[in-house]
Amino acid sequence: MTYGTGQVLPAAAIRGLADRWLPLMASPGAGPRGDAGAGDFACSPAGLWLALAAVAVGAREETAGELRELLGVAGEDAAGVVTGAARALAGTDAVAVATRVWSRVPVYRAYREALPDVGFGPMDPDGIDAWVREATDGLIDRLPVVITPDVLLLLVNALALKARWEIPFEGAGTRDQDFTDALGVRHRVPTMHRPVPLNCAWTVGGASVVELKCRAEGGRAPARVRFVLGEPGAGAAEVLPLAWAPEGRWTGIDAEQINMAVPRISLRTRTDATEQLAALGVRWAMSERADFSGMSPERLAISQVVQEAVVRVAEEGVEAAAVTAVPMAPGGAYVPRRIEWIAFNRPFGVVVLDGVGEVPLFTAWQAGVPG
Repeated sequence: MTYGTGQVLPAAAIRGLADRWLPLMASPGAGPRGDAGAGDFACSPAGLWLALAAVAVGAREETAGELRELLGVAGEDAAGVVTGAARALAGTDAVAVATRVWSRVPVYRAYREALPDVGFGPMDPDGIDAWVREATDGLIDRLPVVITPDVLLLLVNALALKARWEIPFEGAGTRDQDFTDALGVRHRVPTMHRPVPLNCAWTVGGASVVELKCRAEGGRAPARVRFVLGEPGAGAAEVLPLAWAPEGRWTGIDAEQINMAVPRISLRTRTDATEQLAALGVRWAMSERADFSGMSPERLAISQVVQEAVVRVAEEGVEAAAVTAVPMAPGGAYVPRRIEWIAFNRPFGVVVLDGVGEVPLFTAWQAGVPG
């Protein structure tokens, strides 16, 4: 699709990556979890796609083939798509996108010129942490990986959002209310309340979806934030994608007023996606057979793919950030009579979409005790 900026966004490719990645994030062996407990997580499908696609610009042969199968793009032809995608996402109000490469080895001029919005510079751990803090407006303090001596090149993507609700929750309306976690344990947690316009709530695939509008302050389309409550027992992998299900599948809610109750949440997750990507078919790129000869004369291979993501939802608005790091080592390469209450009082999802409502910028699953 094309944005008003004229930039083309590969929405289907990013959604496809999300559809394949989320089951792995939701699986018991996915690794570190959110601060609140097992089963919680936050991640950025768009951030992962942007980072991997920028690396894929330098991939060739079989390495490019497997990355193209996962991302929809790879090789020299990917450069314009990557640049256009980043610019299009930055066209959503309150969203910032940045990518930078630090290197100890030469990087081909053609690769640098193919990615005009990407910064390049020598390896500088302190400078990298400072860049991460600035790019995420302090939501993430430092790079989520350790830069070891064998890291020859490091590509980092940062995606950040700080948006205010068009109609904030009233602080006086926040009160302790029951939340039943994924294990069936009931907790009393601070819960926000507000009415929702009828056209901002619907059902799809057995789930209730509520979209809360963000304030547009920069003249651009605001981000769309959707809360998704699946059927009891439904997991993140089946519930979260319903946030971007096509409108033709939606069913309106027959009510004269809709009220919602949702806990304040704050989730932070650091995910080592290296093994997850292998499960998705990315193997050449992380082996001695890796071919990133379009990036550098040095033989390089992806050694890790690590993402730290933060999603916070409160009375005034939503904040989210994600930093995706790809170190490369030597290789060989949302008083009437009928009132509908939608209470997010058991595991639920939160999805932040771009201004058009097609691309999952951030996804989060609250299964433990909201905090």
